[in-house]
Amino acid sequence: MRLTVHRTNCHIYAQITSASGDKVIATASSVEKEVRAKLKHGGNVKAAEVIGQRIAERAKQAGVETVAFDRSGYKYHGRVKALADAARAGGLKF
Repeated sequence: MRLTVHRTNCHIYAQITSASGDKVIATASSVEKEVRAKLKHGGNVKAAEVIGQRIAERAKQAGVETVAFDRSGYKYHGRVKALADAARAGGLKF
């Protein structure tokens, strides 16, 4: 399983795909209606933390505990690091 992160200036997205990459198992993003209701801006560290928690919860529901972290070429810093830390705190191992 692979946890992939994509970020833009306004939002952050995370998805867990199968090892072959042909099946999406869980997704979370700051575009979701429930997340947008809680957050003022989807492109900051706080939003990344919320998305990290949500992707960990959804992965557990799908029966996924261990993933490989794919930061998509982004530096492991700021929002990407916040998302990873929150996913680890939520129970994902990588």
